[in-house]
Amino acid sequence: MAGQFNLIVVLSLCLSLCLFPYATSAILKRNYYAKTCPNVETIVRNAVKTKFQQTIVTVPATIRLFFHDCFVQGCDASVIIASSGNNTAEKDNPDNLSLAGDGFDTVIKAKAAVDAVASCKNKVSCADILAMATRDVIALSGGPSYAVELGRLDGLISTAASVNGKLPQPTFNLDQLNSLFAANGLSQTDMIALSAAHTVGFSHCSKFSNRIYNFSGQNPVDPTLNKSYATQLQSDCPKDVDPSIAVNMDPNTPQKFDNMFFKNLQQGMGLFTSDEVLFTDARSKPTVNKWARNATDFQRVFVNAITRLGRVGVKTGNNGNIRRDCAAFN
Repeated sequence: MAGQFNLIVVLSLCLSLCLFPYATSAILKRNYYAKTCPNVETIVRNAVKTKFQQTIVTVPATIRLFFHDCFVQGCDASVIIASSGNNTAEKDNPDNLSLAGDGFDTVIKAKAAVDAVASCKNKVSCADILAMATRDVIALSGGPSYAVELGRLDGLISTAASVNGKLPQPTFNLDQLNSLFAANGLSQTDMIALSAAHTVGFSHCSKFSNRIYNFSGQNPVDPTLNKSYATQLQSDCPKDVDPSIAVNMDPNTPQKFDNMFFKNLQQGMGLFTSDEVLFTDARSKPTVNKWARNATDFQRVFVNAITRLGRVGVKTGNNGNIRRDCAAFN
């Protein structure tokens, strides 16, 4: 009888994990550090603000770091780990080499500020600091502020190989985008909202050069690109351009987190194929048009989407710890 009961428990657990693989939000909560480090959000916000005042790159670099972290083994700060003699870490995968150093520096400086408070030292995870810093850079650049769910532990594994196939590529179509986001428990609506983070930041020319020089045999330039915008991109990114040269992803308000991303798509000014397809595909076009008209509605849905993103693959118990140094395992 006892064996039968144990079997039922195991089967029930397996069924729960199969049906609800992303149901990690129960372990996260607002004000998680109320008793251990009650001022943590103020400490992090102040550190992020200082970094923001030093360089605007802090904004896109931190947002992108959070996204790249969460999509590979979950939101566990594994992307911050530095490679060591016997391990090539996530950050050194080719898809992560373009992550700006200012994102890493933002988290490391915020961690140092938190640990400088004796009662908070080694009490707050790097994963949670990255989640808070992401919220703060969005708010500092004109986007919505929101309550961040906390309680993540830092991951114990970081390998370059684990990144392969886990991050969206600039050439993706809608089906490929939806499939990748669905694998992380995120909907098409979440995907479109989170894509709007491209309203800030920049991209190296190599990421979109195929659209302006060798799109197809009949059309060297992608016909979905606004002609004037394509000409401007060719001027900014000549064929023999220095690989370090980058252009703003939003040509109109590149330093402001707003709904201009959607307005740009309507004009054929999405920098990546994976951006413009949100407007050219009839399944996503109505959402783009709606948020181009209504910034308030976009911000509301974005907050919901980034909150859900922050729940992906959260580590608890023996699956994680609180790192003393965000860039190295304890």
